[in-house]
Amino acid sequence: MEPSTRRTAGSRQEEGFGGQPRKVVNGGMAPHLRRSNSSLCKSKRSQFLFGNCDKQGNLSSWIPKNIKKKECMYFVESPKLSDAGKVVCECGYTREQHLEEATRPRAFQGKEWDPKKHVQEMPTDAFGDIVFTGLGQKVGKYVRISQDTPSSVIYHLMTQHWGLDDPNLLISVTGGAKDFNMKPRLKSIFRRGLVKVAQTTGAWIITGGSHTGVMKQVGEAVRDFSLSSSYNEGEVVTIGIATWGTVHNRDSLIHPTGSFPAEYIMDEEGQGHLTCLDRNHSHFILVDDGTHGRYGVEIPLRAKLEKFISEQTKERGGVTIRIPLVCVVLEGGPGTLHTIYNAITNGTPCVIVAGSGRVADVIAQVAGLPISEITVSLIQQKLGMFFQEMFETFTESRIVEWTKKIQDIVRKRQLLTIFREGKDGQQDVDVAILQALLKGEGQMAGVLTGSGFETQIEVPNACALPAASRSHDYFGHENWGHQLKLAVAWNRVDIARSEIFTDEWQWKPSELHPMMTAALITNKPEFVRLFLENGVQLKEFVTWDTLFYLYQNLEPSCLFHYKLQKVLAEEPAAPRLQLHHVAQVLRELLGDFTQPLYPRPRSSDRPRLSLPLPNIRLNVQGVSLRSLYKRSPGHAAFTMDPVRDLLIWAIIQNRRELAEIIWAQSQDCITAALACSKILKELSKEEEDTDSLEEMLALADEYEQRAIGVFTECYRKDEERAQKLLVRVSEAWGKATCLQLALEAKDMKFVSHGGVQALLTKVWWGQLCEDNGLWRVVLCMLAFPLLCTGLVSFRERRLQDVRGLPRIRAFFNAPVVVFHLNILSYFAFLCLFAYVLMVDFQPAPSGCECLIYVWLFSLVCEELRQLLYDPDECGLMKMAALYFSDFWNKLDIGAILLFIAGLTCRLVPGLLYPGRIILSLDFIMFCLRLMHIFTISKTLGPKIIIVKRMMKDVFFFLFLLAVWVVSFGVAKQAILIHNESRVEWIFRGVVYHSYLTIFGQIPAYIDGVNFNLDQCSPNGTDPYKPKCPESDMARQEPAFPEWLTVILLCLYLLFTNILLLNLLIAMFNYTFQQVQEHTDQIWKFQRHDLIEEYQGRPPAPPPFILLSHLHLFVRRVVLKIPSRRHRQLSAPAPRPLSARPPPAEDKLEKNEEAALLSWEMYLKESYLQSQQLQKKQCPEQKVQDISEKVDTMVDLLEMARLKRLGSMEQRLVSLEEQVAQTTRALHWVVKSLRASGFGSEEGVPTLVPQKVSEGQDPELDRGQKAEDPGDAYHVNARHLFYPGSSVLRFPVPNEKVPWEVEFLIYDPPFHTADRRDKDSVDPMGDALEPLSRISYNAVDGHLDRRSSHGTYAVRDGLPL
Repeated sequence: MEPSTRRTAGSRQEEGFGGQPRKVVNGGMAPHLRRSNSSLCKSKRSQFLFGNCDKQGNLSSWIPKNIKKKECMYFVESPKLSDAGKVVCECGYTREQHLEEATRPRAFQGKEWDPKKHVQEMPTDAFGDIVFTGLGQKVGKYVRISQDTPSSVIYHLMTQHWGLDDPNLLISVTGGAKDFNMKPRLKSIFRRGLVKVAQTTGAWIITGGSHTGVMKQVGEAVRDFSLSSSYNEGEVVTIGIATWGTVHNRDSLIHPTGSFPAEYIMDEEGQGHLTCLDRNHSHFILVDDGTHGRYGVEIPLRAKLEKFISEQTKERGGVTIRIPLVCVVLEGGPGTLHTIYNAITNGTPCVIVAGSGRVADVIAQVAGLPISEITVSLIQQKLGMFFQEMFETFTESRIVEWTKKIQDIVRKRQLLTIFREGKDGQQDVDVAILQALLKGEGQMAGVLTGSGFETQIEVPNACALPAASRSHDYFGHENWGHQLKLAVAWNRVDIARSEIFTDEWQWKPSELHPMMTAALITNKPEFVRLFLENGVQLKEFVTWDTLFYLYQNLEPSCLFHYKLQKVLAEEPAAPRLQLHHVAQVLRELLGDFTQPLYPRPRSSDRPRLSLPLPNIRLNVQGVSLRSLYKRSPGHAAFTMDPVRDLLIWAIIQNRRELAEIIWAQSQDCITAALACSKILKELSKEEEDTDSLEEMLALADEYEQRAIGVFTECYRKDEERAQKLLVRVSEAWGKATCLQLALEAKDMKFVSHGGVQALLTKVWWGQLCEDNGLWRVVLCMLAFPLLCTGLVSFRERRLQDVRGLPRIRAFFNAPVVVFHLNILSYFAFLCLFAYVLMVDFQPAPSGCECLIYVWLFSLVCEELRQLLYDPDECGLMKMAALYFSDFWNKLDIGAILLFIAGLTCRLVPGLLYPGRIILSLDFIMFCLRLMHIFTISKTLGPKIIIVKRMMKDVFFFLFLLAVWVVSFGVAKQAILIHNESRVEWIFRGVVYHSYLTIFGQIPAYIDGVNFNLDQCSPNGTDPYKPKCPESDMARQEPAFPEWLTVILLCLYLLFTNILLLNLLIAMFNYTFQQVQEHTDQIWKFQRHDLIEEYQGRPPAPPPFILLSHLHLFVRRVVLKIPSRRHRQLSAPAPRPLSARPPPAEDKLEKNEEAALLSWEMYLKESYLQSQQLQKKQCPEQKVQDISEKVDTMVDLLEMARLKRLGSMEQRLVSLEEQVAQTTRALHWVVKSLRASGFGSEEGVPTLVPQKVSEGQDPELDRGQKAEDPGDAYHVNARHLFYPGSSVLRFPVPNEKVPWEVEFLIYDPPFHTADRRDKDSVDPMGDALEPLSRISYNAVDGHLDRRSSHGTYAVRDGLPL
């Protein structure tokens, strides 16, 4: 039932907040409310998803137990009637709207209605989800609460049950509750700026929640943002705190177990004196005091809640801040002025939007004046200007009270910010709001260390300090540091650049280290860039403890965090995370060929900070984040490569912008980019989320392109030094090389680069010159004495000049020669094998066959050498896994095993023929091995790759074909043949004949035309003839339905010959086109494997390779000589391709390596500059730049226009005043002359000096005046409240302070403060005799009776 009592007009109060002066909450209070923002993130692999029913059930059980409403329990009839003429209670509700027991006679029935006695609390019955009917339904949250509900319970509801993250900022918007008009441009600026500051900083906006006045403006701003937002970063949290008894259509929100959702209808036409909720707010807190139609009930609770939230702390990234609060004021009346006064008194910064009307404009007009010029007459003038209709109701005492409040407000200028449309530096409201907060921190900066302890710096007499004096010793580093914490928490790098990183304070790099850590953890790349620009050196920033702390604060949702948990689970003895665990996971991602990046700690090492992985918190046994950067001078706490460490930390979390900034600082940039590509590709293999998977692969490709770009710059400058970069062993990246990382990451684009292929070509030709023709090489292979004739040329001059053994050794050690020797040997083996199978396969093995056995034995020995060769001592299992990962090795093993099986059968006399069959099949497998050999060919290699890809299509096609073949064959066999028992003939009829039908071999009897019983066996007894189909033996005619078999045959041929075969052709065509685009890259990538294989093989081909194997066996087994590790590639001379660590003699010298890295870093900068230039020159970027310039020009023109208009208005006002004064002066002159005398000088008017000169900014002039010290009177003694009491003083403006000034309405209340030291403060008591003992204007015993304002007068023993 709709409440019928209506509220009288004009009694509505402004929406706002108030309250007593704030006290800072101790860091130990409300521990359950101080939560890290990162703790809200749950790992997707360990997250337990609750259904909506479970969530609603939990909410329905928790809210009634902890949140109450208020109900009037005793009906006391009011003399007033409702608008409908019904009798109502003093609470405003009708008799029908009360509970049944409330209408029964009670002891209090005849007494005056008292809310403390007549109103009781009971479990709330209105909570849940709210949906506003109409278009664009948006689900919000709401709850009806008692006005006495503790703020901690409300905050717990909002953060725990409503799922809101702790805010980084609290914006309390207050002002007029009635609709008011704003200039269109000012309205647009306000809406855009308010939502921008909320969205970018993660703030909560708190309003009155109704669809009127300033609340409506805020709601429409949120609506415009949600409609125009093109990115999904969550909605703006807008909380409406309204009075339950003034909400129209509130009955639809009532449900004892909660409404999920409740449909709310906005009926503005029928709301009367009530208000409707605003549909654009996301959360509603409806405050109930048990009455109906009374406004302002929510103000005390809102003030307490805002105070409570502002006293909470939020920790993220190792930095703890107290949630700041700011008040934004639009328009407003007396209630709004009281709200501003309370906010300023409590130290809350306020932003006044000038031009919005009434109170906001009054304060904006006088904010720039000195206190001495803010007089009662001036305020009266301003009130008459901005409160035209309401001004007549203002009494003298009220104007005095307003003057006193405005003086106190303006006195604390550091807490007051006036936003004026078109003023320089204040184009947006969001900047004004954040600047106000930073200014407000100048008075009291609560700096919270990482361990949760709070240090408060209170600045005495702060109102006398200008804004530019924040660098004074009063504030110092702690104040600037706290402001920087706020800027980082808000993620507003523009504010940090303009307000914090100025010439007023010189930041030391070490002072920025804690905030650098916070920016990294919270993923704020722009702040990381800002800190790097302001002197932060990564080598000084990244210590072991810092790195450990960063890994402790990994995002729980990232895959690397999950892998770390698995590693810890596998080590029960090490439940705490250490950096060697990180190194273990990184080695899995980079590959086993790398060395661990972080060593396992030894027993002699000092203990590291350690934390359980799930407990991602800052404090470790009282150690704060700041202490991580306090090192003893002799302690080497820095890592080997800090840029590498930060880059890995960013990459494993898939943070693109952060990784880009850090990579730009790297020195070994090509290796770093390839390592990032490898890590991302490995992580993508285990990533389950599709979006994250695509982002990882895209980022991996981006870093591969960066490696290509930098290497291209290097290769253009110096080919030899660029190739050195490819084979240089990077100690920072686990002793890996660029080439090995690219191969392991399968970065085909990088490997196919011309510089990499040039290096591979050098290795392929060994010591030979690359311009030697292949025919010369083959000729020298067949007749090696030709080497002495100079037929082939060598790269080194000494080999060119020397004849004999060194030249022969260099020639036959070249991989190209080894390869062609093995080709000739393999062809000879195949020819000999074919000859034996076709011509010389005797019962007893012949000499040629025995030679084949020896030949094959040499191949087996070579395969065993490749399998067992382990110079890095990786272990047999890893070497076997690596060996069998290659398809061609599997083919070799299969061919050898099949040959052994054939040989076994061949040696058994009774199995000679089966042995020959097996060896014949084995010959096919040996022939297929030729495909791998010819992949080195630039012509055949790509085609072999295409054929290999098409083989996959054939297997998929065979699956589809088998479905049709088997289905048609079974149906045909069942229709034609009755009970065929011979398995071989069943297979022939079902599979073989059906398959041949595709190629045109149609069975002659299937249509009954060529039916002949002589070609078949009637009973199926003839093993060489098929069983006859169903037939009439008497008539010699078929008995099966010819029409059915013909139809099945036609359909079968239609789908197989036309559909499936064309599908196969289309698949081949698609595969060819797809692979053809990347065939060259694939071939160049696989070319490396073949070069590496033949570069590491012994020079002698099979079967002569047995001599090399025998030599190797003697060295390893007999002489126990350990194997030497493969040496790395080097640009000037060929080396093995393996990326295993080289011997010490092959490593670059430190000076040479440092010069090489410096050269690489220089060319990296050149690459980045070219990329930026290329980006600027692209058409899309040019269009965007032009658009931004046009927008900036339009804003500047509009600001210039507004500035000219404002200056013109000021000049016109000044001119009008001058004309009026001149008129009065002339009138006085004429009057005096007429009286034939000079008259009296009392009425002579004086000309008012011109206020604003041409071209001068009035605000600047006001600011200059405001700096004049004009407040020479006591301030604290004239506070509106007596100390420690709620009793109001009589307001005394500055101009009424002197006793000489007449103040007729002065009527102070009688108030006596209860004090324990009353005897010492007031020793005379009620008698006047002890007055003579008091020494005024001096130190009287232990009391100092002097005034800071000078000597005061004493009359009759009493001070004046």
